[in-house]
Amino acid sequence: MIILLTGNGKGKTTAAIGQAVRVLGRGKSALIIQFIKGSWKSGEDEFAAAAKIPDSRFVIRKMGLGFVGIAGDALPIEQHKEAAQKALDAFIEEKKTGLWHLIVLDEINVAVALGLLAPKKVLDAIKDFPEDKILMLTGRGAPQEFIDAADIATEMKEIKHPFQNGKEGREMVEF
Repeated sequence: MIILLTGNGKGKTTAAIGQAVRVLGRGKSALIIQFIKGSWKSGEDEFAAAAKIPDSRFVIRKMGLGFVGIAGDALPIEQHKEAAQKALDAFIEEKKTGLWHLIVLDEINVAVALGLLAPKKVLDAIKDFPEDKILMLTGRGAPQEFIDAADIATEMKEIKHPFQNGKEGREMVEF
């Protein structure tokens, strides 16, 4: 089962975290590989630490180097590309283990939209994902090929957001 969450509205990663909670509640395991988000701590990181869920059941692996080309990012694009490739390679290795009932490739759509990964590389990596497991692809700008490959595709549509008035992201809402 491939679930794709895209669109300009808020809630893609939040929905993926909710899916992980649902999977954990059924006694299964969940892995979230984050392609863009860097080392800063978010609420889900704090939850995972505080809930003391064993790493054998729930892991959030931040593999991105942070925002690309915005918010003070001065890293060369090549470093972001290398990080995205390492994240995709980590997914390929984790997929082989069969340990995870749910794997979330968080912000992978953004990584593709920014040219950090080619859509074909991602499609090749996900093509043999086990049908009895759940794979989620999140992020704005999902390419049509990903939508076509998905069993479920949802678009989050922004109607209103404080960003429109120049306000910064809020703890517990955006991170």
